[in-house]
Amino acid sequence: MKTKTIKRDKVNIITLGCSKNMVDSEVLSGQLLANEIDTVHENEKRDHNIVIINTCGFIEKAKEESINTILENVDLKKRGKLDKVFVTGCLSERYKSNLEKEIPEVDAYFGTMELPGILKQFEADYKGELIGERMLSTPQHYAYMKISEGCNRTCSFCAIPLMRGQHVSRSIESLVEEATKLVQRGVKEVMLIAQELTYYGLDIYKRRELPKLLHALADVKGLEWIRLHYAYPSKFPLEIIDAMKERDNICNYLDMPLQHASNNMLKAMKRQITREEMEDLVGEIRRRIPDICLRTTLIAGFPGETRDDVEELKGFLQKMRFDRVGIFTYSHEEQTSAHDLVDDVPEEEKEARAQEIMEVQQDISLEKNNEKVGKTFKVMVDKRESGRYIGRTAFDSVEVDNEVIINSDKKLIIGDFVNVKITKAFDYDIEGELV
Repeated sequence: MKTKTIKRDKVNIITLGCSKNMVDSEVLSGQLLANEIDTVHENEKRDHNIVIINTCGFIEKAKEESINTILENVDLKKRGKLDKVFVTGCLSERYKSNLEKEIPEVDAYFGTMELPGILKQFEADYKGELIGERMLSTPQHYAYMKISEGCNRTCSFCAIPLMRGQHVSRSIESLVEEATKLVQRGVKEVMLIAQELTYYGLDIYKRRELPKLLHALADVKGLEWIRLHYAYPSKFPLEIIDAMKERDNICNYLDMPLQHASNNMLKAMKRQITREEMEDLVGEIRRRIPDICLRTTLIAGFPGETRDDVEELKGFLQKMRFDRVGIFTYSHEEQTSAHDLVDDVPEEEKEARAQEIMEVQQDISLEKNNEKVGKTFKVMVDKRESGRYIGRTAFDSVEVDNEVIINSDKKLIIGDFVNVKITKAFDYDIEGELV
C-alpha cells in the first residue's frame, strides 16, 4: 500500500529596503530555523511554497517596488505556484488597513514589531534566548548589527518614526554577546546601524553611550573592523571620534547624513543644526582624525528649494570635500510635517538637481582616489567577479562606497585581508596590485 508523503513547507524571505530591514529578515529566519522550519533568503531555485515579503515604505519609489513585489507573488499564488504569501515591514506597518482592502489575497499583514505574530502563522514559538543566531544574508565575513530601533527625531521629511516608533536601545551586554557569536561564525566586520546611532543609550542608560559600546565591541577578540552608519549631526558626541582614534579596530569611517547645507532648507527640514555648526563639527572631527572617511547623504528638491539653495549645497560640497556622498530626491510623504508644504519642485527638476550635485561630488571623488595612487592599503577581499577579486579598504562600506579591484595571480580567500598597492583611480573605484 502506497502512502502519500506530505511536502514540508519551505519559506522564502524577500527583503526590500535598507540594511535595517535585512537584519529583521535575518532575525526572522533565525527564529523560523530554530523552530525547524526550512527557510531561505531570496530563493532563486523557486522550490519554496511560502513567501514572506519584508517591505520598505520610506519613499515613493520604495513603496512602488514593495507593492509590485506583493502583486507578483500574489499572482504566483493564484497560479498555484505558492501556498501562502505574508507581508511584513514598514509598508505593512504604515498602510496595513489600505493593503488589506486593496490586496486581500495576501494571507496576513504584519507591522514592524510583530515577529511573534508571524511565527504563530507557522505554529512556531518566539525564542527569546536567540542572540546572533540569525541566518546571514550577507557573505559570512561581514554582518550588519542593529543597535537600536526607532527614532525620536522629528525631521519634517521623514516617515520612519511612523513606521518604527520611538527610539529603543539594545543593551551593551546583548550587543557584545551578538558580536562574539558572529565572530565565532566567521564575521570579521560589523556595521553598526540604527535610525540614529548617536542617540544610543539615552533611553536605557540616561546618557549617550555609543562611545562605551564601541569600546566594549572593540574588546571582542577576532572582530577586526567596526563601522558606524547613520549618525545624526546635531549634538554629536565627539567622544565617538575619540573612541575611534583610540581603538585600531574601529574604522576611521563615519556615515553622517546632513541632508542639505542651506540654512533655509535645514530649518524647513527641522534638522536642528545650521550650516555653520555642521562645518565646525566636520572641522573638529577631521582635526581629531585627519584621515577619517566621511560619508553623507543629501536630499534634492525639498519643498521651497531654490536655485540659490542648490548652488549653496554645491559650494558646500566643494568646500567640505566629503569622501562619499549619496543623494535622494525628495518624496512627499503623508503624515510628515513637510506634507503640509507645497511639493513645488517637479520630479524632472528634482532628478536634474540631484544629477548636478552628484557631478560636483564625482570630481571630488576622482581627485581623492587619485591621491591614493602609489599608496598601499589593507583590503578586505569581498568577492570574485569576472575573473578578478573585488575588495574594500577600511574607508569603504558595502555596496554604497568605492570598491578595490585587486589584480592577483594568486588565489585569494574571500573574507581575508590583503595589502594592495593602488595603481589606477576611477571616479568611484580604485585598482591595485597585490603586495
